[in-house]
Amino acid sequence: MKKAIFGLAIAATSLVSCGSQSNKSARNQDKGSDKQAVSQTGNGTAKTATVTDVKNTVSIKEIVNQYLIIKNGLANDNGQVAANGGKAFVKSIGKRDTKSFTAEQKKIWDDITPDAKEMAEHIGANPDKLEHQREHFEILSKDLYDLVKAFGGGQVLYKDFDPMYNGGKGAFWLSESKEIKNPYMGKAMFDSGSVKEEIKYP
Repeated sequence: MKKAIFGLAIAATSLVSCGSQSNKSARNQDKGSDKQAVSQTGNGTAKTATVTDVKNTVSIKEIVNQYLIIKNGLANDNGQVAANGGKAFVKSIGKRDTKSFTAEQKKIWDDITPDAKEMAEHIGANPDKLEHQREHFEILSKDLYDLVKAFGGGQVLYKDFDPMYNGGKGAFWLSESKEIKNPYMGKAMFDSGSVKEEIKYP
């Protein structure tokens, strides 16, 4: 009887030991899987945003597109098209969600967009006053240039310059093509000006 009890005790101990080893093996496999997952995550996902990464994380392409509508409208002496672009520009600024912005991105945005919005509002409200629109477009172009430099334009852009506008002081604008379409001179001097900078994206 004692031998039987002793034999059962040994069997039970062996089972517990096997179970313990099995559990350890499973946990080690899980740890290995976790390490592999962490390694894959480290190699395959986004890193912490830097100033360079801003261009990849914040899109202002819609805003740029509305600006280009304004520019092309003015280049064709079409104040109504420019006004429509101005109104759409204001809406695009207003609906851009900034909750995901970093503190740095938010500061840049808050510094530039109120002025840009005001310039676009003037353009939108004056479809029959081309020269008035062009005055505000000059300032809007400076604002948009700063935004594009900070966030990227979502496409390749060209910084063009007309040396004769504003009494010879000159003014620049942004364009989607190398072909000069002067928004300050319109059809009178459609191709006046030159490309000063190519802004690549990203």
